[in-house]
Amino acid sequence: MSKTIIVSNRLPVKITEQDGQLSFKTSEGGLATGLGSVFQADAESLWIGWPGMEVPDEQEKNVTAQLNEQSLIPVYLSKEEITQYYEGFSNEVLWPVFHYMSTYARYENIYWDYYQQVNEKFKNALIAVAQPGDTIWIHDYQLLLLPGLIRAVLPEVTIGFFQHIPFPSYELFRLLPWRAELLNGMLGADLVGFHTYDDARHFLSSAARILQVQTASNNIQYNGRSIVVESFPMGIDNAKFEALIDNTQVKQNILNLRETFGNVHIILSIDRLDYSKGILQRLQAFDLFMQDHPEYKEKVSLYMIVVPSRDTVTQYRELRDEIDKLAGNINARYRTNNWSPVNYFYRSFPIENLSALFQFADVCLVTPMRDGMNLVCKEYVASRKNNDGVLILSEMAGASKELTDALIVNPNNVLQMSQAIVAALNMPLEEQTRRMKQMRELVSKYNVMHWVRVFIERLGEVKRMQQSLLTKYISQRTQQYMKNKYNRADKRLFLLDYDGTLVGFNNNIDQAKPDKELYHLLEELASDEKNKVVIISGRKHVTLEEWFGHLKIDLVGEHGVWHKVAGGKWEDLKGLTTEWKQHVHPILNAYTDRTPGSFIEEKTYSLVWHYRKAERGLGDLRASEMMNNLRYMMGDWGLQLLPGNKVVEIKNMEVNKGKAAQVYLHRYKFDFIMAIGDDITDEDMFKALKDEAITIKVNSNLSSAKYYLRDYKEVRNFLKLLSSKMFITKVLDRVMNWIPKSSFARRGR
Repeated sequence: MSKTIIVSNRLPVKITEQDGQLSFKTSEGGLATGLGSVFQADAESLWIGWPGMEVPDEQEKNVTAQLNEQSLIPVYLSKEEITQYYEGFSNEVLWPVFHYMSTYARYENIYWDYYQQVNEKFKNALIAVAQPGDTIWIHDYQLLLLPGLIRAVLPEVTIGFFQHIPFPSYELFRLLPWRAELLNGMLGADLVGFHTYDDARHFLSSAARILQVQTASNNIQYNGRSIVVESFPMGIDNAKFEALIDNTQVKQNILNLRETFGNVHIILSIDRLDYSKGILQRLQAFDLFMQDHPEYKEKVSLYMIVVPSRDTVTQYRELRDEIDKLAGNINARYRTNNWSPVNYFYRSFPIENLSALFQFADVCLVTPMRDGMNLVCKEYVASRKNNDGVLILSEMAGASKELTDALIVNPNNVLQMSQAIVAALNMPLEEQTRRMKQMRELVSKYNVMHWVRVFIERLGEVKRMQQSLLTKYISQRTQQYMKNKYNRADKRLFLLDYDGTLVGFNNNIDQAKPDKELYHLLEELASDEKNKVVIISGRKHVTLEEWFGHLKIDLVGEHGVWHKVAGGKWEDLKGLTTEWKQHVHPILNAYTDRTPGSFIEEKTYSLVWHYRKAERGLGDLRASEMMNNLRYMMGDWGLQLLPGNKVVEIKNMEVNKGKAAQVYLHRYKFDFIMAIGDDITDEDMFKALKDEAITIKVNSNLSSAKYYLRDYKEVRNFLKLLSSKMFITKVLDRVMNWIPKSSFARRGR
């Protein structure tokens, strides 16, 4: 039976040692908290991860057995691996860059070496338990290489990847020396998920610009696979927090808080120690609030919990010291005998205490500088049984895209946060109820179970989509079918695009010349009297003549403007005009001046704006702008705008490859038709051909063509197989070997 395998840096349990004895307890991390409920509910799932400490060799067997009983598979890491892979690369390279604080990053090669090594360890652990049909769900930035490593070993397996922290813009991500390797790893997944649309957009941009992959909407074409990139805002275990409302211990904790604080309004702040959480700015905002509004003295207290984290790292230790100092200064300035403005705790709290605080606090202040989702704000909302209370939320938290009824603030704007505190304390109960009720409904509906279900369902949809597209890929079996059809035919037509189909894509259009191998292939195809070979290209007819005029093949240039039968003369399509060029040329010149690396190619009856040498992104932007400016002219002059692969062509509407192909269908009768192309211009040709024609798109499986091949090399190999007599011999040999020899003996009688 197929199963789901969750893979994360840490297991949902943590091993601790006391007096030589190992004990297990639940991890505090947001991922462990979020997925733990789902994992426990799914009897067919496994969870692979690090147990949280270095386990002595002699105890590994015993620990593994205990963890296996809970369907947990440990990956044991040495102290050195933890230091270099986890504390080093993950948290001193990826974490600061992904949180837009690149000045904290340390690009050490040894970190990278261990990061690769540990990802390999996780791969080995996964391969040991994975089976065909399993679904693998890999989590977070510590394991960015893992999807690609698994894909290389198990190419057919279903892999989802979800990143729980922000994904930075291209300008930040490009700082990483190992940026391409990290992207290659992530693109091993079938579905790549993030908390927000912005994160998904940044990832698509980085993949397109760094790896030069084709992207369309939220789809990436990579190594012959279609990978989907989407946002999936994570929820919380809402039922768990609602159940805590009636917990006896929680109720007692609320009574204790009420006894301690009386009628003092409580502003709650809960965060792990990290420079991305905006803790200092929050304290500064509260300080400004106390300074500007002395009337709230002895009436409001900030209840601040900072959970210890990585305080052995210099930046974190210094941050902790600054927090201690600032909290102390605020208390020193405003404290009275019976009241402290800041109640500061540097430790973790049990869930029963947190639930009590969520229910007791009048305001929850969640203002990270950058955050993936931030589940604390959702936990606060889920705990507000009476639909009161106010949430102040940073616009930099992923949750701000959902919890729009919170008071949204810029975490860098201390004055705005201070004013938000005043607004929260003075908000009428009716408005509190209206806002909180809507947020509670949202948090309840889009809980962690919903998040998991939507992601897994979407992963299944993506896999089915991939499989349906794979049926179009020309496998060996399909090749044999086509070869048999080829052999039976008496009159065959080959319509072949040139750039990207018979040769690779080249930034310099003059360098994409045919080579000896291509000449030999075309000569081989054309030597068969049953074959009519046509190169149908957007190239100038003079270029096609220079390159292919000596071959026994037909040539069609400029998408059908020019036509030459093998051995004949060039003829152009009658009735075309060039008057429009004088109006369009100045516009193209203006965009060429504004776009370094772009240039204009003039053909007999068309103009082409090339931007394959322009900066990625800028060229696409200018092309889009230019097409918007040109569209109003198209109808008046009977023109067509044709966006292609790093080109925009303006040509007569009557000209396209589909009409050029139909000329051959009207003149001759073929019982075998094959058309191959890689560009949007070839779609007209595919659509114009009869259903029985074999149409093949190159480098993309998103096409009206029936089949696809990955690149021009596969096209050449495929055409060689069709024209090769060796292929027939191999097929006959297989058939002869399959037929029992006894049948020949019987026939001999």
